[in-house]
Order: sequence, then C-alpha cells, then structure tokens
Amino acid sequence: MLVTVGMSKRPHCPRCDYPQNACLCHAIQPVTCESTLVILQHPTEVGHAKNSVRLLQRVLADSVLVVGETESDFASVRHLLEQNGRKTLLLYPAEDSRTLEELPGVASIGNQPVNLVVIDGTWRKALKIYKLNPWLQQLSAVRLGENYQGHYRIRKARRPDSLATLEAAAYALAQLEPGLDVAPLFSAFDAMVERQLAAMPETVRRRYRIE
Repeated sequence: MLVTVGMSKRPHCPRCDYPQNACLCHAIQPVTCESTLVILQHPTEVGHAKNSVRLLQRVLADSVLVVGETESDFASVRHLLEQNGRKTLLLYPAEDSRTLEELPGVASIGNQPVNLVVIDGTWRKALKIYKLNPWLQQLSAVRLGENYQGHYRIRKARRPDSLATLEAAAYALAQLEPGLDVAPLFSAFDAMVERQLAAMPETVRRRYRIE
C-alpha cells in the first residue's frame, strides 16, 4: 500500500514523486517480498528531503506507511497486524530485543511471511513513539547485529552505527528472507544519496565531511 505524502510545490516526477531535476526512476527496480513491511513514521519526517522512506516505498510498493505518534494514529495498522495472522516483529533496539541473527527459529521464520514493523524518525522521536504505544512494547523486539554500517553521508546522526530506515529495513528483510535480493534497495538508496550530494554547495559538503 503506497501512501503519498505532501512534498514541496516544486514540479515532481509523477512516477517516483521526486523533484523532476532529481528524478530517480532510472534507479528504481521494484522488489516483492513475502513479509509485510509496516513503517510507523513520525510526522516531522514527512516532508524531510533526506528521508529514505519515500524511496523505500517506491522499491517495496506493498509496504505500509502510517504517519503518527499515538495509539489512535496507528489503530488501523494495529487491526491489520492482528487480522493477517502473521508473527509480528518490531525492529527496535529495546532492552529485551534480540539480534535477528541469534533469534531462535529465524531460519524457519524465513520460510513463513511475517510482519516487520519499523519506526521512522530520529532516535528521540522513535523513542517517543515507542513509549506512547504500549502495544509496540508487547511485540517481539529484534535488532540488527553490530556489523552493519550506514552509508547515509548526507544526514547527520548521533551514533556511528546509525542506519537510514531504508538500510535497516533492507538488512532485516535479508535476514528474514534469505532468498530475497535486496540489492535494488541499496542501489536506489545510493542513487538518491548521489543526487543529494550533487546538489549540495561545496560549503555544505564540507560540513558533512564529504570529499
């Protein structure tokens, strides 16, 4: 389910919904996965030009995006998760979370479709959503291992191991579905980053320590 969010008034490509001078259609190769990816996006991320969720949805067109903060905001998606009969995992580094690599039965889970819920927002905003939604705290929380490095050079992060939402979702889906080719997600992501870099003034590039 594709949810189109409001962007700027600049002319946008009708297919990828990126500005026409930064069209990414050439880099988008749709991917179909067995799992249902559900993205809970904090409202402040909706219009952020550097947010990766918009691109993630273009590659994984069957993903579900819901914008909000509170339980009432996510009531419809909760109903979806409860009704489809699949195991639901929350990709979030909660205290009781386990890495996907060490999760007992992850191989068998990979043979069965699951719901994978991810929270899109800064660390502070993601924590706020987590705390405001006790139902999320009741889900089986999983996290990625320590060997994953983000390549989102165009957006500052508080932690060196920070990943863009697209990166985190791609890595997690690759663990859950060993036969899934997630390369198109990373290819599209790299193309977006390069577009952003090309549009940056030299002074801005220096702030991000971009060579």
